[in-house]
Amino acid sequence: MKTKVSWGGDAKFIAETESGHQIVMDGPPDHGGRNQGPRPMEVVLSGMGGCSSFDVVHILKKSRQQVVSCVAEIDAERADDVPSVFTKIHLHFVVTGHNLKENMVANAVKLSAEKYCSASIMLSRGGVEITHSFEIQPAQ
Repeated sequence: MKTKVSWGGDAKFIAETESGHQIVMDGPPDHGGRNQGPRPMEVVLSGMGGCSSFDVVHILKKSRQQVVSCVAEIDAERADDVPSVFTKIHLHFVVTGHNLKENMVANAVKLSAEKYCSASIMLSRGGVEITHSFEIQPAQ
């Protein structure tokens, strides 16, 4: 996997992924940016959320669960000192579907956390305390 990140002036950087997509990242005005994109650490957190969500939905679909929506609400804490690394991350999945089985959703979240989500596992092995929870909502 490869990505190229180019400086776009001021505090702006443009990532070009191997799959042909771009991500614009920028800093806040008090750090020389113009707020034209997410901060790099927001991208890291979003990537982990996307990775985990992909796993949960994929596992539930393979289990023949009728998933309509999956939203990961992610809260993170960072160290006060530089480097301001993540210290705690909590993922709360809101899974909506038809007749979803609680044990299946719990298993999908657990498998993502412990076996499949490369981003989450990498961060936890780096010392980040990662916790998970979920709720099930019936589809309308």
